[in-house]
Amino acid sequence: MNLGVIPGRLNSTRFPKKIVYSLNGKSVIQHVYDNAKKSKLLNQLVIAIDSMETLSHLDKECETILTSKGHESGTDRVAEVAGKIKCNIVVNIQGDEPNIDANIIDKLIQLFDDPDVEMASVASTDLSDEDLENPNIVKVSLDVKNNARTFNRSIDDKGRKYFRHIGIYAYRKKTLEKFTNLEQSENEKKMKLEQLRALDNNIAIKLLITDFQHRSIDVKEDLKYYEI
Repeated sequence: MNLGVIPGRLNSTRFPKKIVYSLNGKSVIQHVYDNAKKSKLLNQLVIAIDSMETLSHLDKECETILTSKGHESGTDRVAEVAGKIKCNIVVNIQGDEPNIDANIIDKLIQLFDDPDVEMASVASTDLSDEDLENPNIVKVSLDVKNNARTFNRSIDDKGRKYFRHIGIYAYRKKTLEKFTNLEQSENEKKMKLEQLRALDNNIAIKLLITDFQHRSIDVKEDLKYYEI
């Protein structure tokens, strides 16, 4: 059973209440839900909210679970939901990615046809010079098997090939449980990138390569990519 979870933290640091911001007629997180719902391989899709205020910005047919306000990350919130539902693969779909493509979700799930894959994410070839200089856009470099070598906000080695990291993750349920029980690594705390906890604990992250062009909404300035 494949479970999709959209973590809906209301008061994000850089752009508070961005998930309920009205974008072209509906909330950002409703856009995420509507697009993810088109997936052919997700058996269930849940929004993991931390505030009842979020409900007023969602359609009534959206399935939601109220989660703890004390979680330090969206992954912890996803793990709380996954712990309540019988599933095999868990997909963490970011609540600030309004144009997420359901085909990407399905291709990400298909990576788990390989029994060696424990955790997976997405990398885009659409990486501009502006993106390279933008610390809000995470860059990823890969090894020959398309596993993540490293994730960076700033680039020191301009000779290495990088991709733009898309913040969607999938896990085998047991791997998600293992990940959330690990202590934060020093690299994770330094870079503020929780995926580094996986690499620092020898959990390989397989990357799906796409040409996905849309940007997540990290700060208010990112609305320029979406508003019409």
